[in-house]
Amino acid sequence: MAVLTLRKARTIIRKTFETGREMGLKPLSVVVLDAGGHVIAFEREDGSSPGRFPIAQGKAYGCVMLGMGGKAQMARAETQAYFMQAANGVYGGKVVPVPGGILLRDSRGGVIGAIGVTGDTSDNDAVAGLAGAAAAGLTGEA
Repeated sequence: MAVLTLRKARTIIRKTFETGREMGLKPLSVVVLDAGGHVIAFEREDGSSPGRFPIAQGKAYGCVMLGMGGKAQMARAETQAYFMQAANGVYGGKVVPVPGGILLRDSRGGVIGAIGVTGDTSDNDAVAGLAGAAAAGLTGEA
């Protein structure tokens, strides 16, 4: 099983920020979690709102705990709101089921962690985060 290292987490964050600037996005905040939902690294760009950490963490946390990317979580919330409400209750309200949460898997399909990106539109957050995953040599599920 691949390990999500601090070095890879920092690469993810750096490339996510670079991509956001290239796209002309608002200042971003990015968190990288391990497979247990624990923070490996977090940074927010200058000008990013101070309350962005729990949003980024919630996007990534839902990915790890539910084994699905943010877009899949949002689709599930739209079609089965009761399920997402129950899951969010189980996880103490920590799940933010929208794009910008990116699940990371190893080559065998095992979950190795997740990225949470927030600051612009959720769809733009996801695009920037996927670029970060690719820069670290990982495949992400938005």
